[in-house]
Parts: sequence; structure tokens; C-alpha cells
Amino acid sequence: MPKVFISGAAGFIGSQLAYRLWKDGAQVVIIDNFSYGQEDNLIFPDHDFRSEILRMDVRDADALYRLFEQENFDYAYHIAAITPLPDCQMNPGEAVSVNVAGTVNVLEAARRFGCRKVIFASTSAVYENDTVFPSKEDRHELPSLIYPTTKYSAECFCKSYAKIYGMNVTCLRFANVYGPHIDCLRKQPPVAGYLIRELFYDRAPVLHSDGKQRRDFVYVDDLIDLALLVQKGDGYDCVNVSTCKSYSINEMYSILAKTMGKEQIKPKYVASSNYWNKYPELYEGKYTISNKALDNEVNKFTQCDNMHALEKYGWKPNTSFEEGLKNTVDFACGLLSKLHR
Repeated sequence: MPKVFISGAAGFIGSQLAYRLWKDGAQVVIIDNFSYGQEDNLIFPDHDFRSEILRMDVRDADALYRLFEQENFDYAYHIAAITPLPDCQMNPGEAVSVNVAGTVNVLEAARRFGCRKVIFASTSAVYENDTVFPSKEDRHELPSLIYPTTKYSAECFCKSYAKIYGMNVTCLRFANVYGPHIDCLRKQPPVAGYLIRELFYDRAPVLHSDGKQRRDFVYVDDLIDLALLVQKGDGYDCVNVSTCKSYSINEMYSILAKTMGKEQIKPKYVASSNYWNKYPELYEGKYTISNKALDNEVNKFTQCDNMHALEKYGWKPNTSFEEGLKNTVDFACGLLSKLHR
């Protein structure tokens, strides 16, 4: 029975990973500081992790060292991060301390106490400046915005630890992840969570730009399949977790509205610049953020090659976009309904 560490375990992806590993018979030790994680994510039909999770911050290196020494982990999944792009852009120091230094703390704990493998949750946002598609792991432009830059920097440390110390480390570059437990409550949730929430309350969602921007979306269960498969790899590796397909925001909205029986509600389209109006801090200071960079973030195209995952690990996504969105709707609407009881 392997013993597995998971950081960010009260989040969307970390909680699902913990549940899958628990069902597969692994012994899981999970942590979260609950800056973004939610206790609701820890409740499953046949298991409740709320009494098991440790309130711990990955910036607390000494606490991590004690935990890794005590538990002697076989695998460490480092999911914890500050992921909302505006939060990273408005507080870059904190983003670096969590996303970069926190990753180094996990790597160092794994090095000191002999963890067999570290799996790091990176992001396809590192491809933000790509103009050639599909984006490949070994061919891309360097990122510019704070969030993807912190993730790419953390990848560099992962590669360093693998090369210098002979450790086994895999970086997983997640495409846009959706599925049950997706956050639909925070100020700026992922697009699927936002659209479901607005439709649930019979509000017309606001779509920035024309809704034709296309993204590569991957279903959370498919992602977890690959996250488990990469336990087998040795040395350093970087793997896209994607479908290599792109769907427009309009297509997503159409499927969600039909699934929820809300086709009569039509979205409102506004200029892409309006997306950032709720974050005035971005425009403060002597030097303000580039409007071109913000517009690119709203309108960018993403499509990530997944042949490496197929050829090395035998992985391919199995969940159709329509099926995945239906499952996401079922869970999110159940959660939102509980809030009104």
C-alpha cells in the first residue's frame, strides 16, 4: 500500500485525486491552508476527509520536513498554488512565495527523506505567448504574466532537483480543467463554474469579447488517470494534460444552457477590457499593466498536444465534452442548492 502526500487537497483537483487514491487503497496524507480550498470538496458519498486533512502551508518548510520524515512518503503530489491570475498579478510576492518557494520546500522535503517521486501541478498557461499550435512540451515561448511565470519557474526547480540529485520528478501541464467540485463560488471562478452559477440563479452571464475564443478543456477524471500513470516514470518529465481539442466559450455556454434547461437566457457580450475593471489594483502605480497583455489573456487560443502522454504512458482522454459538462452541472447545481436550504 503506497503512502501518498497531497498538497492543496481541499481544492478542486487535489480533493478528487485524494479520493481516487483512497479508493484505490493508497494511504493518503493531505494538507491545505484553506486560502482557496473548501471543506465541501472533502466530502464524498463513501468517505469524508474533513477530519483527516492537516491545516498546513507549503511555505512552512520545517513543518513539511517533519511530516515527510515522519510519514516516509512514496509519492508526493504538489497541487497547492495561488492560481487565479488577478490574485497573482496584484500580489506577486505572495504568488512567488507560494508557487515557487512552496514548490522548492516540497522538493527539498522529498530529497531529504527519500520520497520516490514528486508530481508537480503546472499549467498550460505557460503557453500564453505561443503562436504555433498545438503547443508542445519542448517547444514554446516563455510566459509573461505573473501566474504562468511562477509555474514555469517552479518547473525549472523541478528539473534542477531531478538533474542535480537524481530525483524522479514529473511536471503536469494542466489544460483548462473542469468537472465535479469545480469552484463556482469565488469572485472569479473558472469559466465553467461561472457560467453554471449564473444560469443557476437565472442571471445572464457576461462574456468578455465575442465568446469565440477557444480553449483546450480536460475533464478532471481524465486528468487524474494520467496523474496516476506518471508514477511509473523515472527522472524528469514534463507532460501536457489535454485533449488537443479546442472549444469556444460560446459552444460551452450553449451546452450548459441546454443541459440546465436555460436556453432562453442569452449571454451579454462586453469588451474584453471590462473583464479587468473589477481589479483596479492592476492599474495602480507609476507603471501600469499592459492592455495588450490583458486583452491577450481574454482572447488567447489554447490547444495542447498530448502525444507525449499517449506514447509514453498510454493515456488519452476518454470523457466527451458534453458528458463532462453534464457531470459538472449535476454537482455544481447540487452544491448551490444546499446553500439555499
